[in-house]
Amino acid sequence: MKRYLILLLISFQSLLAQVQFEAKVSKTTLGLNERLRIDFVMNMDGDNFNQPSFEGFRVIAGPSQQVSQSWVNGRSSFEKIYSYYLLPMQKGTLIIKQATIEYNGQIYKTSPVKINVTNAVQEARDPNDPTPISADNNLYLVAEVSKANPYVNEPITVVYKLYVSYNIGVSNWRELDKPKYNDFWSQNIDVKQLVVEQGMFKGEKYQYMVLRKTVLYPQKSGKLVIEPLSLDIDVQLPTNRRDMFGRVLLTNGNKRVSTGTKTINVKALPEAGKPADFSGAVGKFDFRVIPSKTNLKSGESLDLLVNVTGSGNMKLFNLPKPVVPNSLEMYDPVHDEKINTTLSGMSGKIADKYTIIPQFKGKYPIKPLQFSYFDLGSGTYKTITSPEIMINVLDGPTSNDVVASTPTGISKNSISSSEQFKYIKSKTDLVSMKETDFLGSKTFYGLLLLPFLILPLIVLLKKKKEALDSDVFGNKIKMNNKLAKKYLSEAKKQINNKEPFYVALEKAMHNFLKAKLHIETSDMSKSNIQELLASKNVNAQTIIDFITLTENCELARYALTSSSVIHQDYDKAVMIISDLEKQIT
Repeated sequence: MKRYLILLLISFQSLLAQVQFEAKVSKTTLGLNERLRIDFVMNMDGDNFNQPSFEGFRVIAGPSQQVSQSWVNGRSSFEKIYSYYLLPMQKGTLIIKQATIEYNGQIYKTSPVKINVTNAVQEARDPNDPTPISADNNLYLVAEVSKANPYVNEPITVVYKLYVSYNIGVSNWRELDKPKYNDFWSQNIDVKQLVVEQGMFKGEKYQYMVLRKTVLYPQKSGKLVIEPLSLDIDVQLPTNRRDMFGRVLLTNGNKRVSTGTKTINVKALPEAGKPADFSGAVGKFDFRVIPSKTNLKSGESLDLLVNVTGSGNMKLFNLPKPVVPNSLEMYDPVHDEKINTTLSGMSGKIADKYTIIPQFKGKYPIKPLQFSYFDLGSGTYKTITSPEIMINVLDGPTSNDVVASTPTGISKNSISSSEQFKYIKSKTDLVSMKETDFLGSKTFYGLLLLPFLILPLIVLLKKKKEALDSDVFGNKIKMNNKLAKKYLSEAKKQINNKEPFYVALEKAMHNFLKAKLHIETSDMSKSNIQELLASKNVNAQTIIDFITLTENCELARYALTSSSVIHQDYDKAVMIISDLEKQIT
């Protein structure tokens, strides 16, 4: 009796067992250059597994499936696992969405998994790596900072160099994380052409390329952080195998490198000796105030040029404003900049040009202007003072004449005849005071008849739409044409991503052929396509090129392909479609 009871409990065990389906990850926090393993585990033999989209990640391996079943002390256990290896494509918090699987007619879902991706970290080499030379010790991305402890507004440069040893090769790279310059004024220096140079790094000879150049001006004191530049690089590594000629065989790999964060200790400008009119200029400057003329007649104008030349933070300070007597009318300045930015910083000229018009006869002084800056060479503040400028107005009314002609004895500015009536309108638009009733007007009858005039147009448009909708065959051709253009456009967008590129390219080729030959997907066999194209008098070489390219699309998705081959395949597809467009009648 006891034996039967045990057998009965075992038989009901599977029925009473709770179905579990969950996602397990190797870690929840990882660097931008680290891999993540995720396992979707179920304790029952489910079917129709659907993976999540893995947004923000690139799938580098998987899915691999494992099934295990065991009996321990009369208890059975079952486990089915779908495994993936992922590589993050960006920093931040990424969500791996739900996966689904079906068991006994019910759908089970995993819970979303939150992954925190940080800056790239230094990785230890994998001991199972089959290549004798690792990219870890032969590939470096370095940010060279010209000065680690500058003053506020003192220029520093950051040069980003990629060092590659002679043991490995580099074919392509993608920018994963752009550097950020919080609390810096920054400007990139264009690198017009990448040049491979030789140099020493860590005591050894390396090849290197300068990828970026940036000039920075710190805007506040203290510890400021430069965020890292991170790259995803395709590399070629030597293996232990050789070809029939004894040459070392290479294998393609992938390596993510990062400059790491850089901390700049910025010194505050000294308070001792700081002039009251100091506006933040740091560098080496010359200051001048130049009038276009000093002797002029009443009604004439002069230009007063206030300019600074030299090198320093040219765009980050204000020029002093001149103070003129009330009898001189001064207008807002016209600002002009001629600045060149190099690795040594900004240099050039900035100027404000003021237009000044005198009102009365006499001599009027323009007070001296002062310009103060912090000289990096001596570490002290310097002040340049312009000379006083005397403006001599040779003729015109005097201020005493204006006072004498005023009955109240109160001085006032002379007013020209053209300005006396400037607030009075010289033109007017007359409007009739008699209003026209809307009822019985032309507008009234026009709106009344408008629906009857539109009705025949609506009927014609409806019949036209019904005719277009009934043309199933024609609509299908138009749809295939649209799909061909859409997928060819999508292929061009994905030209730097191999697998999506070839998927879109294959769909574009098939949809173009379906539109031209009026066939269905079920008729898209190799022999049938050849016969149909031959019957349309298509050149034999074009037929062979079309078949070959569509077959290559499937193979290329899983084979190692360089970016130049991808560009060639795209150009070939455009040429084949163009030839077929001309030849198919």
